[in-house]
Amino acid sequence: MQTRAKFTVLSAGAACLALALTACGSGADGGNADGPTGEEDVTLTVATFNEFGYEELFTEYQELNDNVTIEHKKAATSNEARDNLTTRLAAGSGLSDIEAIEVDWLPELLEFPDQFTDLSDPSVEGRWLDWKTEAATTTDGALIGYGTDSGPEAVCYRADLFEDAGLPTDRDEVAAMLGDTWDSYFDAGRDFVAASDVAWFDSAGATYQGMINQVANAYETEDGTVTAIENQEVKDIYNTVLEVSVEDDLSAHLGQWSEDWTAGFQTDAFATMLCPGWMLGVIEGNAAGVEGWDIANVFPGGGGNWGGSYLTVPVQGENPAEAKKLADWLTAPEQQIKAFNSKGTFPSQTDALETEDLLGATNAFFNDAPTGEILAERAQAVELTPFKGPKYFAINDAMQQALTRVDVDQTDDPASSWEKFITAVNAL
Repeated sequence: MQTRAKFTVLSAGAACLALALTACGSGADGGNADGPTGEEDVTLTVATFNEFGYEELFTEYQELNDNVTIEHKKAATSNEARDNLTTRLAAGSGLSDIEAIEVDWLPELLEFPDQFTDLSDPSVEGRWLDWKTEAATTTDGALIGYGTDSGPEAVCYRADLFEDAGLPTDRDEVAAMLGDTWDSYFDAGRDFVAASDVAWFDSAGATYQGMINQVANAYETEDGTVTAIENQEVKDIYNTVLEVSVEDDLSAHLGQWSEDWTAGFQTDAFATMLCPGWMLGVIEGNAAGVEGWDIANVFPGGGGNWGGSYLTVPVQGENPAEAKKLADWLTAPEQQIKAFNSKGTFPSQTDALETEDLLGATNAFFNDAPTGEILAERAQAVELTPFKGPKYFAINDAMQQALTRVDVDQTDDPASSWEKFITAVNAL
């Protein structure tokens, strides 16, 4: 009941946001367009989530601009950041000067472009991969977000736990064992759990996310038609993930981002997890003091991208001109390389992708793995950019709750939880 109620509130909040923003005036008068010129003292608030790798960059920017003070507000999860953003957008006040947004809820915000400063500028043309810029561009050509990272995925694993189970530990050998199909990844998991008391992966929800991001139109067609319930590919992935999670017991049954999940890094709760570049910093933070983590240059299904974010400048902010300057600086190739070295957030800037600073980067926590080279190759393996429409976030949230009821809460079987998913989607 709790998860169902949570989704109802989420849907209601989205509806209220739509009504509130429909009543809002144009963004032309929503912020101080003139703003400080760079000479006045100014305090800029920046809201992010998870790990962007910006802490040291904030210090550097303040040293370069002694009139600027930066206040950082970091939410624990993307969902928490989204809830704050939608609530304050609807209220018309309270947002930070810069708000980070995640790609999965970007389509919702594109429906209200007048609430965000148009960041188009000749100085940033060509800075990002085309698909990164296109995703944040309105039909009128306004750019509402500067791209930060992308999320090419590899597989992170505990080499020490592999060794205890009699599995290969060398990165190349692990990549060969895991293979490039989901079947081979799950087969390796069955071999592992047969020889170990440790689970293969952290949760059904995280594994599902890796699989669904390889589907071109999982939940909606480009004309806005919702197809999530009828899409057999979605149902098949749902059933497969729950079968290997529950029947084969490959899952640690830990809801991603929960306190139990965070604690699981310290208690050897699972041996592998799907890891986009930004997850490396999360793993290192949660697994501090734990030795054995490594990363394999492979991903089931060939290639996949999970996540990637943008920096936006809401028009309700007091300092849009200075905020735009900071967002520009943070998303320049040089700074994104520094963020990658700090937290593993893989750049989306074209110039950054070709630098030796990126390609030669290693990560000491992950057994000195050549993370720059690995993630660059994983990015090249991505052949599909899935369509995500305005309802993607809400539908995917309902799906994650359906998976959680079976895998984590264990209150439902797959069939009954799927029926609740249908009810949630039909209520949108």
